[in-house]
Amino acid sequence: MRYAMILAGGSGVRLWPMSRARQPKQLIPFIGGRSLLQVAADRLEGLVVQDNRYICAAEKQREIILEGLPGWSDEQFLGEPTGRDTLNAVGYSAAVIAQRDPDAVIAVFTADHLIEPQDEFRRIVGEAFDLVESNPTTLATFGIAPVSAATGYGYLQLGEPLGVTARRVVQFQEKPDLETATNFLAAGPERYLWNSGMFVWRADTLLDCIRRYEPQIHASLMEIAEAWNGPERAATVERVYPTLKKISIDYAVMEPASRDSAVQVAAVPMPLQWLDVGSWPSFAETCEKDNNGNALGARSITLDASGNLLASSDPGHLLAMVGCEDLIVIHTPDATMVCRKDRAEDIKKLHALLGERFGAEYL
Repeated sequence: MRYAMILAGGSGVRLWPMSRARQPKQLIPFIGGRSLLQVAADRLEGLVVQDNRYICAAEKQREIILEGLPGWSDEQFLGEPTGRDTLNAVGYSAAVIAQRDPDAVIAVFTADHLIEPQDEFRRIVGEAFDLVESNPTTLATFGIAPVSAATGYGYLQLGEPLGVTARRVVQFQEKPDLETATNFLAAGPERYLWNSGMFVWRADTLLDCIRRYEPQIHASLMEIAEAWNGPERAATVERVYPTLKKISIDYAVMEPASRDSAVQVAAVPMPLQWLDVGSWPSFAETCEKDNNGNALGARSITLDASGNLLASSDPGHLLAMVGCEDLIVIHTPDATMVCRKDRAEDIKKLHALLGERFGAEYL
């Protein structure tokens, strides 16, 4: 059977001060009054039946997440006692779902993407499901045509055709330097695609890759799976999960799998409107723009200002700007941030300083 799992972890520090420990980025209702997680959950309609949908997120967010997703049960929430990066989140999910269905085919999505049109999205995901079901040793990922020499994304080097539109992935290049990314962009989407961070695979194929590439992690995941249907479930997860080595699915599985003759890694092109809302500049792309290119995520008024982002968590709060260019201004009840757009990545450094100066008060 077909399953879907949404990764809803991540601290979202680049979206501070709206993203906080108590309300991380995937729960902020800043997409037309809906959260990124709600948008991601709605995309599953028509892909898999409701009972076969799962979310993997921080255990401490269980209640608030399920409150915002009517129709989702407690059993569909896979809680992490602490974040251990994407390999462990997807491995945890695969191990649990495989206990229920040894033949499960799982699509993995994330809670920070905006994708349109959704009908075409579902068609492309269906192609990946078909590809994996016809060849069980396939690990499928979805590739996005690069529109810039971005250094924050991984890149997929494409090989021969597989299936309808899929291509074999010859190599993963995780977050290259600017010169390399510029060369990849120049080579065109027939040679290189951005790695979207979305996947389709059989649970048992993924788990076998983890067994061969990261045997200690596999053994721990199996310990959790074996306790899943018994009274020791919660205690086992609480004890075992924090001991898992932190590592991403790209480094731990997808890169070695692309060189492994026992499996094939396939990229399914996804020529859609795709936005990874992981920073304020990317959020600005979701906002209405005025004639001067200001992205308006708040009630606002500007004079001789251009290229700015103005956003507030309070719809009644007015932001006024005079004579400014290329700034990010974010207002919340207890913190306001002003940042040059070209320094947006440094918000992570600012977040670290906040913890040193004020403890957890503003985190």
